[in-house]
Amino acid sequence: MTRFVLVHTAVSIEVRPSETPHYSLEEAAERTSVEPDVLRRYCRDGLLGAARTEGTADPVFDDDALYDIRRIEHLRHQQGVPLEVLPMVFHLVTEVERLREELRKLRL
Repeated sequence: MTRFVLVHTAVSIEVRPSETPHYSLEEAAERTSVEPDVLRRYCRDGLLGAARTEGTADPVFDDDALYDIRRIEHLRHQQGVPLEVLPMVFHLVTEVERLREELRKLRL
């Protein structure tokens, strides 16, 4: 999710991305109702982006990551996808969505 800020000048209106909010591990866990240890596993499994898979410090999450966490939880709890195959299924679902969006743009 990208947020924008409109800046009005005398000649034109400029659109600039606003600062993206960042959430700590605990804040992300609270906002998504997912335990911090589960979020750490998602990070280790590469489900939430390469930037969160390495390092010893707790990861930082943005709105896009919170959206992905909710999608992952939907796959686990509503669709019954086991943790062992979750990375593969999530990446396939994400790729299908990307390809659908690309196809939609090509049809315009």
